[in-house]
Amino acid sequence: MTLGAPAFRRPTNSAVFQSEISRPAGRRRSQGFDSLAAGYDDHFTSTSLGTLLRAAVQRRLDSRFAAGDRVLEMACGTGEDAVHLGLRSVRVVATDASDSMIEQACSKVAAAGLSEGIETRRLAMEDLASLSGPFDGAFSNFGGLNCVADLPGLGQTLGDLVRPGGAVLLCVMGPFVPWEWAGFLLRGELKKAFRRLRRGGVEWRGITVHYPAPSALRRAFAPAFRPLRLSAVGALLPPTEWEPWARTHPRLLAALSRWERRLETVPPLPWLSDHYLLELERR
Repeated sequence: MTLGAPAFRRPTNSAVFQSEISRPAGRRRSQGFDSLAAGYDDHFTSTSLGTLLRAAVQRRLDSRFAAGDRVLEMACGTGEDAVHLGLRSVRVVATDASDSMIEQACSKVAAAGLSEGIETRRLAMEDLASLSGPFDGAFSNFGGLNCVADLPGLGQTLGDLVRPGGAVLLCVMGPFVPWEWAGFLLRGELKKAFRRLRRGGVEWRGITVHYPAPSALRRAFAPAFRPLRLSAVGALLPPTEWEPWARTHPRLLAALSRWERRLETVPPLPWLSDHYLLELERR
């Protein structure tokens, strides 16, 4: 997400690529995530836990967005969800503040033959007002919103971009994660165990990461959106730091996944998960 022109040559027949990063927050986020892009799919998307967690969110995306819909994706990363929707004939404008993430997304979209239906733009969430609506919906997966300081401002911007009745799905890291507490405590890292509870967020690679509770996120988006559904993404399933354990317990992992999907909306699971998925509707 570096400021200025893209640092790579646009592939032939690639998805449309545009670059618009203007605010310091977007530039800092670019620097924080650029170094992760090349190995992101290997370290998350393609892992056993990453596959199960992403499938849980994609199942909900499929339930909200139909062929022909025009959908905005925020913090698209390497483009995995954009390609998933594109294969279902959903038109996607996929945005991310990271130059390197957008490069990966462009290549993935082109390889899937979806350049006509998926547009990729290097764009921070703080700059979404530069887009032209209306969109039939919007979404952000796996913690992109945790890097945004002004959630009410983002809610207002999305309210301007999404048509009435359109769905917005937000997959956000929550503050209470027993799996994470257990992992850090077993390693004797007491301060890290409860880092998500710190007031003011946590500094990471020059970015302040916030962990809003579901109630706080609902309030931030309330002027333009009403809540539809809240579900757990990683309550019974452990966070991806537990991947070595997950690989050695495939049957238990499969059982945890089945039960999490059955119980994903049952309190208190959405409040005790690594991520929660809040589904909203434009008023």
